[in-house]
Amino acid sequence: MKELTSASELCCANCSTSMRGDFCHDCGQSIHSVLKPVHGVVEDALEMVLHVDGRIAHTVPPLFIRPGFLTLEYFSGRRVRYVTPFRLMFILCLLAFFVGHIALDQVSSTTDSIGHISVGEGENAFAKATTPAEVRRSLKGQLAGLEIARQTGVTAGLDTAEQALRRQARERLIALGEAPAASTSAATPAHASSTAASNSQPATEELSKDDGALNNHDWGSRHDPVSIAWLPDFVNAKLDRGLMHLKANVQALRAGGDSKREAIERFKAGTFAVLPMTMFILMPVFALLLKVVYLFRRRLYMEHLIVALHSHAFLFLTLLLISLVSMFGVWLVPHAAWLAAPLRWIEAGLGLWAMAYLLLMQKRIYRQGWIMTVLKYLLVGWCYLWLLTIALVIAIAFGAASY
Repeated sequence: MKELTSASELCCANCSTSMRGDFCHDCGQSIHSVLKPVHGVVEDALEMVLHVDGRIAHTVPPLFIRPGFLTLEYFSGRRVRYVTPFRLMFILCLLAFFVGHIALDQVSSTTDSIGHISVGEGENAFAKATTPAEVRRSLKGQLAGLEIARQTGVTAGLDTAEQALRRQARERLIALGEAPAASTSAATPAHASSTAASNSQPATEELSKDDGALNNHDWGSRHDPVSIAWLPDFVNAKLDRGLMHLKANVQALRAGGDSKREAIERFKAGTFAVLPMTMFILMPVFALLLKVVYLFRRRLYMEHLIVALHSHAFLFLTLLLISLVSMFGVWLVPHAAWLAAPLRWIEAGLGLWAMAYLLLMQKRIYRQGWIMTVLKYLLVGWCYLWLLTIALVIAIAFGAASY
């Protein structure tokens, strides 16, 4: 034990080394005690959050607008101002999938409300309109909402919903004493829908015949346990449970109604739960691709891994922004239809910037000519696209087998 040289000299409580600051230079322990009032703990928490937020403010803008800047800063040793690559990618990954899940739920709820309109239940959607101008304005806003749903990939029931809206608008206009003139825009969807229905009837009959095995009660009730000899018992048990959940979800989807909606929610929740883990597994694989493609650049694998982390952090940030724009579109376009086109252009611009950003980042970090950079960019992108497709299929399979 070291002795104090003076009564006023402080020693580290952990190793008794003389203190020359707030931290012990021998063991690193802080001079401040953890036994403090509650307000002191709150102050420490706020300080930590503000410090992290300060680093995020220095990290996120250059991550989005300056390709390769953060990676080159990290290679140069200037790291204290920025969030570390793995933490940055981890935070943005969780935020992107969380907001994406919310956006997907929002689109689903919009589709559900459209479905209620399409079956024609309840009162006229324009019953509260007191003038023909209000009817037309309300119809325009609701048709804009249908268009947003189409742009987000939703197609089921939209034609029927559009027909129902136009029919109810005509009925309300007639009730208000203004019979609408016949228009091809109002008649065309109905004609197209009836034609599609007549053409799809034989296909529906064929599907009902071919799906007899899946609709058979024995398919869901009979269960052959999974038993693969070279796999451990717990893996076989997990596969067996997944298969049972998959069968239950398929039956719920075919049953329709509340069972179908619950199965879809389980499917989405299971898929989004697996996707972050899947992306973490792909990260070192992407770094390995860069290592192979730039084998003669004599860079360490860790350098390629940092490039991969920053690249994925940018992609997750772009996905987060696209999800936010999509959510704002669902909220605002029904009230301001003129916003639909600008929001579409913003989403398209973000997608194009993502492709250009990765190319510029690759060029600035590895410092090769444009021809070699473009060729290697296309090669890495093509290989990674296949890996990402396989990973998404696996995530979807896990989502379908969740319960």
